[in-house]
This record gives sequence, C-alpha cells and structure tokens, in this order.
Amino acid sequence: MSQTNQRLAWDTVLDLGDDDAPLVSRLERAVRDAVHDGRVPGGAALPPSRVLAQTLGVSRWVVTEVYGQLVAEGFCEARVGSATRVAPGAAAHAVPKHHAPSGRPSPAAPARRDLRPGVPDLRQVPRSAWLRAVRDALTDAPDTDLGSPDPAGHPAARAAVAAYLARARSTCAGADDVVVTHGAGDGMTRLARALRAAGHTALLVEDPSWGRLRDVARAAGLLPVPVPVDDGGVVTDALVAAAARTGARAALVTPAHQFPTGVALAPARRDALVSWARDVDGLVIEDDYDAEFRYDRRPVAALQGHDPGRVALLGSLSKTVSPAFALGWLLAPPQWLDRLGEDAGGAAPSTVDQLALGRFLTDGAYERHLRAARGRFRRRRAALLEALGAALPGHEVSGLAAGLHVVVALPDGVPAAAVVRAAAARDVAVTDLRRYRVSAGPRASSPDRSGEALVVGYGNLADARVDEAVAALAAAVRATTTAEASKR
Repeated sequence: MSQTNQRLAWDTVLDLGDDDAPLVSRLERAVRDAVHDGRVPGGAALPPSRVLAQTLGVSRWVVTEVYGQLVAEGFCEARVGSATRVAPGAAAHAVPKHHAPSGRPSPAAPARRDLRPGVPDLRQVPRSAWLRAVRDALTDAPDTDLGSPDPAGHPAARAAVAAYLARARSTCAGADDVVVTHGAGDGMTRLARALRAAGHTALLVEDPSWGRLRDVARAAGLLPVPVPVDDGGVVTDALVAAAARTGARAALVTPAHQFPTGVALAPARRDALVSWARDVDGLVIEDDYDAEFRYDRRPVAALQGHDPGRVALLGSLSKTVSPAFALGWLLAPPQWLDRLGEDAGGAAPSTVDQLALGRFLTDGAYERHLRAARGRFRRRRAALLEALGAALPGHEVSGLAAGLHVVVALPDGVPAAAVVRAAAARDVAVTDLRRYRVSAGPRASSPDRSGEALVVGYGNLADARVDEAVAALAAAVRATTTAEASKR
C-alpha cells in the first residue's frame, strides 16, 4: 500500500463520529473498525502520527496515545526506524458486536475501560524475562529432571519459593514445606480435600470475600460459614462464636489485604486468630493474593511466620504477573504435608514451568517486576482517586493504599447492580460488591453502610484511560440515580 493510497484510504474510512466520547476513544474505535472490516489489512503501515493528525484535524497527542495503546495490546506493532503497522491477524483479536453473523451471539469482548478487580496489568507481563528463565532452565536441566514430576513440585522450584517468601513475606518454611501448584485455586483444592478427609465439615470464611476459593471448598464437601468483616478485618470474636456453633476448626482469611473491603487484619486479631487455631487444634488458611502491593509502607509480614504449625499460606503469580501462567505455591504445616499429594488435588504443574519459576525467582526477575509494578500501581491509584474525587464528589472511597482495587460507596437507594449495567453500556467493566458476599442482604459491618458499593479495580486499566473510565462510570452512577429517583 503506497503512502498516497494509504492517505486517501484513511481520509475516507476513518469516521470519528460525533458522540461525546473522548477523541482518543473515538479514534481508537475507528482504527479498530477499519481493521475489523478488512479496509486496513494486517501488516499495513499506519500513517505517521503527524500526518494522521493533520488529516483528521486532531492533535498529534491524540494519535500517539491511540498508537501507543494499540501497540501495548499487540493490535499493532512498532519498531524503531519503521512505521507503526497493524499486527498480522489483528482482525481476529475481537469482533465488534455489529459485525456478528445474523442469528449468532456476538463474542464477549473485554471492555476497553477495565475497572474489574483482581486483574493485573496484562500490558506489562515480563515476557522477555520469563522466556529467558524457560530457556536457561531447559538448557541447564539434566535429563533426569524431564521425567514424571513429583506431585509436590520440583525440588529447585520448591527451594526457590521458600527462599523468596522468607525474604519477601517473612515466612518460616523450608523447601520441604512447599507444594508447587497451578495457582491458589489448586492449592485450596488440595487443602479442602485434605480437610474433608480428616473429618472437617465446615470452613469459616470472611463475608464478603473472593468467591472462587469458597466454591472450591464447597465442591470438596466443606460448608462455608460466613464471618463478618469490619475496619479491622475479620471479626475474630464472631469467628470464635461461629466456630463454637458449627464445630468448624478451619478458617480461610486474607490478613494482609482483605478482599474486597481493602482492610488489613488488626494486630490483636492476628494474635487472636492464631490462638484460636491452637486452642481447637485447627488450621488457618492465609490467602496472600496481592500482599506484595502496599504503597504507603512495607507490606505486613505473612501470618504464616507467626505460627507455621497452624497457618497454611496460598500464593500465586495470578495477581502479580498473569493468571495465564497458572503457577502458585502452598506452604503447609508439617502435619498436613502428607495429606497433600496427588490424590488430594491433581497433577503437578509442568516440570519445565516449575524450573522456569525457580529461575524467575532466584535471578531476581520477579522482584524487579514487582518493584516496577508497585511504582505503576501507586501512580495509577493516585490518579484514580483524584479522578473519582472530581467526578463523584461525596462518594466515600475506602481501602488501604494497597492492592489493585478500591471500594466506592453509592448513595442510598442506588443499586450497584443497576450501575454495573449502566456502566457496561458505556464500555466500562466494574463489579458490584454484593457479588462477593456469602450471606444475603446488607451488612452493618461492611465499609458501605447502605450495603451498596462498587469494587473498582485499576490493575489492568491503561493510564491514559483513567480519566475517561471514571467519567463514564460517573455518568452511569448519575443516570442510575436519576432513573431510581423517577421510580419513587
């Protein structure tokens, strides 16, 4: 495609529309539509940013922002000294809804304004570092390492996990205390089945909390027993009372950064929780899902180090790197290790992946990635809070300066579920806090006294989209507020 024809094609096909969306969003949508329609083929060079800006009558900044976002997503490719080009096969990455064949449902595409919680920055996955770890691990692995994997994990990976957690999370465990898993869900599956085999029938869980691990426990035959959460984390007095009522002797908690309320477990409650486990010969399962991300101070030490004989720790790469890696770890008390074999959970992760994990941890690549991620998330959180304060004044925003989400309270009478639907219509993905509740109805102990709140994530939100995402979310809140008022 010559530059002249290319210029003429862009003059013709790029329709920015006249809606009230930001120019950046409108231009990005126009570029995607042109590629999806086949008007701009894969491999085609896009016009220089200055040329396209002049052609469309927009600022060059708008074009460079769009090009940068499309390159970050892999939709386009950019090389030094060469034009920005449409990636081969980019048209297949997503199909606009209005292009779905008649009679068939259109495929679900992720919202461009991604405010879902628990999703890391997928644009910043350390691909090169991981590829280097895989290559080095395979190069150095003896032939004997490539046989059937040990259900507990490869010794090198277990040793690397133990060493990393000791220095980063103040845990107390050796390589023999580590089980390498497919992620936190796999680790929870192993623990839940082992608990059930040992005669446990119930599991104390925070209310609200992440549903995936509760579902795993239920599938293994354990009844989840809700325990309320307040500004100090799980209410240990209520936990002890629930345990006495149900006979539960195991509890699943998130001490470092409770999900979704965003609080940390108070020091006195940490002590009380471990004391309870000792008194009843029980087990505390610590979900350490995003403890590495604390922005106002150093992360609190893992509860596991407080009593390794009563606390099992779950961790993974899902929230820090990407769920696509499907790798994690479980630190288990010695008396539970023999129960966590293949029969309790499933096959171990690929030996090659485990060896790569060991390299990734021991050569410092993981910690370099975390340091960079903390800086990005700290700045992004600050920008999000500023935007929320301007667009939604008077709405309480809660949660520690940590993790990948905040909680935004809604006015009385404004249902979060309706706001979620209104936001989706504006290409914003956000989550109703009620989705994470175990028991129905509002809870007086939750940070949102009305019982209606949104869990707003920022891990996978592009920095350039913070303001527009919040503006669209605020529009959804206002529209829902008006609609609910008209019903009264």
